[in-house]
Amino acid sequence: MEKQRSTDDFILFHLAFPVTNIPDTKTFYHQGLGCELGRESPQSLIMSLFGHQLVAHVTRDSVPLQKGIYPRHFGLVFSQLDAWQALVDRAKHHQLEFYQSPRRRFPDSPLEHYTFFLADPFHNLLEFKHYHSSEAIFGYQGINQIGDLKG
Repeated sequence: MEKQRSTDDFILFHLAFPVTNIPDTKTFYHQGLGCELGRESPQSLIMSLFGHQLVAHVTRDSVPLQKGIYPRHFGLVFSQLDAWQALVDRAKHHQLEFYQSPRRRFPDSPLEHYTFFLADPFHNLLEFKHYHSSEAIFGYQGINQIGDLKG
């Protein structure tokens, strides 16, 4: 008999964020990004983004626009460039709004990586990236550069 997998076998990241309606949330996150749908109520939707739990909560308040990518955004770091590129291609195919187009950031430095930002219909920003050196994800403490100066 096969052992049923318990939640003790792995750790997932959980993020809750505001949206103003569930139908637009499904269009962007499920159809656009490919998130798997989970439980749903009129006020919330649980989704899997590459195995991590996203929970969209409906709010009557509008999500404030930011002047740039800081201070708030969320996303994923891909270990493989081809997986990152596949998401770029999917986002283009589904005509998702690129807040910042795909590009190479910090070329020829230890922090070199590919990145792009999407804006969901509620002004939440999402960043997806792939580092040339996996050590740059948490390492290189001697380098104090984090993010873009212009944001």
